[in-house]
Amino acid sequence: MTEPLSARTPATPLRPSACPGLLRIVPALDGGICRIKLPGGVITAAQAFAVAEAAERFAGGVIEATNRGNLQIRGIAADHDGLIATLLDAGLGPKNPASDDVRNLMLSPAVGIDPLQLFDARPLAAQMLHSLETHPRFHELSPKFALSLDAGEGLAMLEHPHDLWLSALNVNGETLLGFGLAGCPATESPLAAVTLEEGHALVVAVLELFLEHARPEQTRMRHLLQEMSAARLLERLAERLQLPLRHDQKITAWRRAPALPNAHIGLYPQRQSGLISVGGAVPLGRLSPSMLRSAATLSVELGDGSLAMTPWQSLMLRNVAHDQCASALEGLCGAGLLCDPGQALSQLIACTGSFGCGKGLSETKAGALQLADYLQEQGVSPAVHLSGCSRSCAAAHVAPITLLAVSAGRYDLYFRHADQPGFGELRGRDLTIEAVGALLTADSRSNTDD
Repeated sequence: MTEPLSARTPATPLRPSACPGLLRIVPALDGGICRIKLPGGVITAAQAFAVAEAAERFAGGVIEATNRGNLQIRGIAADHDGLIATLLDAGLGPKNPASDDVRNLMLSPAVGIDPLQLFDARPLAAQMLHSLETHPRFHELSPKFALSLDAGEGLAMLEHPHDLWLSALNVNGETLLGFGLAGCPATESPLAAVTLEEGHALVVAVLELFLEHARPEQTRMRHLLQEMSAARLLERLAERLQLPLRHDQKITAWRRAPALPNAHIGLYPQRQSGLISVGGAVPLGRLSPSMLRSAATLSVELGDGSLAMTPWQSLMLRNVAHDQCASALEGLCGAGLLCDPGQALSQLIACTGSFGCGKGLSETKAGALQLADYLQEQGVSPAVHLSGCSRSCAAAHVAPITLLAVSAGRYDLYFRHADQPGFGELRGRDLTIEAVGALLTADSRSNTDD
């Protein structure tokens, strides 16, 4: 007998938030939005089929791959309870309903199988997620409060800022966990480091200290650091852990090696002999139910029966035998995914835009398709982010090129620049997509021609 929905959701109302969750569906112009948080970005084939069914039965059939390796269903109609029940029955909800908002831990989609990893991060990640779900105080964290765990994988999102980031480093033959606050390993060095065995205790202590010292309106680590210095926080942290934090120059001057570009698209080697991962980008982050079902079916037939969603809005089949990788790649392409980084559309990100968001000033996805067609004809594939407003919801980090909508069909053009804040250097104002395409093509050729 199916457990009634009322027995599986909190007795008290969920706290107000603009962020969707599985148990909290938030309104948009095109209907409700439900966000399904996936542990480590992984969803089983059976769960993927359940998401596809829910999107068809209770919504408009639009499934989104998010920039943190999760899934969203858009266009949800009136039967919220029916959709939530379907997803909970598939095991996609939190162990504790009150913890749905705070399960924000980013891992590499190649965690445990990456040939460049310094350790297998899955056991530590499981400990961290268990604490987020079962520690009642942690349920007070903002839905935007996020953590990342980087074990040195070649396939890793290093640019997304996190409230607490952990990154593996090797010092004199010993693997340690360096960590930082309100930033990311792509641009910062660790504040200090602990041993792998101390990693879980470190995370718990950092979160407890944040909740003890942050006022209610200070929802992110960067807010607390405006009043409490990182040095003072480290002192409190060492006292709580009852161990000295390691912060010699080898740690504080260490910089993470860059991740491999576009490694989530196409074939990616695994540390396990005879196996390979196969990935495809989701066009503009949107999956149809049939695309998701096709990918899930391939995972059963050729992989390990699961899909790894990535922070680049793509998905991967893992543990595919070498002699099956061509079939897997062909299957993903046949399902509608983009399996070649040379495809211009595989390099484009676009938010919902004015079609589904009241803050959007332009139909960004339509503009992105138009731009992709133009760039493909010109044989160039730059990484471009189209944002309907300045909130930049579709990209958690600053993209190399950003188009910021200023009105319907018109954009300001920015190039990322290390010395300039925000989206970077303004290169053009109030441009049409055609004008943007011409500028990007000219820029690409000027940077590659002798």
